[in-house]
Amino acid sequence: MKKLVLLAVLLATTVACKTNKEEKKNKEKETVAVAYDSFGDKITDADYLSAADAYAKYQTLKAGDTLNIKFASKINEVCSKKGCWMKLPAGDTDETIMVRFKDYGFFMPLDSKGREVIVEGKAFVKEVSVDELKHYAEDAGKSEEEIAKITEPKLELAFEANGVLMKQ
Repeated sequence: MKKLVLLAVLLATTVACKTNKEEKKNKEKETVAVAYDSFGDKITDADYLSAADAYAKYQTLKAGDTLNIKFASKINEVCSKKGCWMKLPAGDTDETIMVRFKDYGFFMPLDSKGREVIVEGKAFVKEVSVDELKHYAEDAGKSEEEIAKITEPKLELAFEANGVLMKQ
């Protein structure tokens, strides 16, 4: 009988220790923080949409409509002269979202292409003139031939960011 009691105590202790170790591992995983560089207004990395979900929101907008959102994406392209704009992919589509910065108040590093970001601000759809499209192509370092092919205005998914977090 004493052996059974001793065996039960040893078994209970082993299970309790194993459970405590698993709980510690889970807590350690929860506290791993992602480091960000912050630009513009201070924003958090909580409650953001995916790029695909943001694109779905854009599909409900008409030219002139605005929507306040926060979403995460990866930088496709950044202005090579000042970092005064960036293009983010719109989910799994070929479309991009043109991001400018509120009041021209901050810029992104010129070498930030390919970095993951969270942006917060106003999403909207606008018509972009031929002159403006050519200007952006020039800023992006496109060839004269590519710039000459721009002959029609286009509707653009636009975003005015008041704050950006970029993963370090």
